[in-house]
Amino acid sequence: MMDVSGVGFPSKVPWKKMSAEELENQYCPSRWVVRLGAEEALRTYSQIGIEATTRARATRKSLLHVPYGDGEGEKVDIYFPDESSEGSLPFFLFFHGGYWQSGSKDESAFMVHPLTAQGVAVVIVAYGIAPKGTLDHMVDQVTRSVAFVQKRYPSNKGIYLCGHSAGAHLAAMMLLADWTKHGVTPNLRGFFLVSGVFDLEPIVYTSQNVALQLTLEDAQRNSPQLKVAQAQPVDPTCRVLVVVGQFDSPEFHRQSWEFYQVLPVQTLCQGEWKASFEELHDVDHFEIVENLTQKDNVLTQIILKTIFQ
Repeated sequence: MMDVSGVGFPSKVPWKKMSAEELENQYCPSRWVVRLGAEEALRTYSQIGIEATTRARATRKSLLHVPYGDGEGEKVDIYFPDESSEGSLPFFLFFHGGYWQSGSKDESAFMVHPLTAQGVAVVIVAYGIAPKGTLDHMVDQVTRSVAFVQKRYPSNKGIYLCGHSAGAHLAAMMLLADWTKHGVTPNLRGFFLVSGVFDLEPIVYTSQNVALQLTLEDAQRNSPQLKVAQAQPVDPTCRVLVVVGQFDSPEFHRQSWEFYQVLPVQTLCQGEWKASFEELHDVDHFEIVENLTQKDNVLTQIILKTIFQ
């Protein structure tokens, strides 16, 4: 590990002044969990995700392991409300976290029950994690998964993208996507960016980069924080919600707040990107998603209100 002080970044960047040890600590979400030890928090998160997915597959109408591309692991699970015509629904796509190197669609169907119960189709997306997959390739895969849903269900009532942690980064990159390459413009109506990382430069100097192998150029190219101000709004009614948990680390708070602030002011003034920021009380990096299994949870309700506004 290197000390990042004096690496040559602008002095206004707070992480530049941190020791390598402190930077590592800031970007290790499980160390900030108050209610459990770090390892137990990770185990609990995985267990809740597996249980929710097992239940969803057993009790919900679904299409499992549907390929959105030819690559290994390029598959989605689609869960439908019980009484529905499959296509004419709002679709909620979820991109799991795990620092682009762990996690799976097979343990990520947290929100299937409360959302499908209210008439929303839920799509859990798999992508090729590191070290096998590169970040550029993951962004391309997620882009293609969104295009796939639009092509398969062209009469959808809106596509809503939600990502957690690394998945929030991948969802945010869809604000920058060039859809002309994919021959379709998805009907994007909302983004829910939950405890995300939007400026990847600090990650280059943490142990997370052992698997990712990001160069500084890779990090900058894949940092929505640095590029979103030039992006064109996908739809005048599209909402962007940036969410962070009270017990996320200070760096995760900074990442979410600064990304929210950089969403184009000129665009917001024209009423085109309706951006908002929420700090959710009394939840950590993992509870914020675990609680999506509950219909009365604050974030579940925000999601449903946004979809059915």
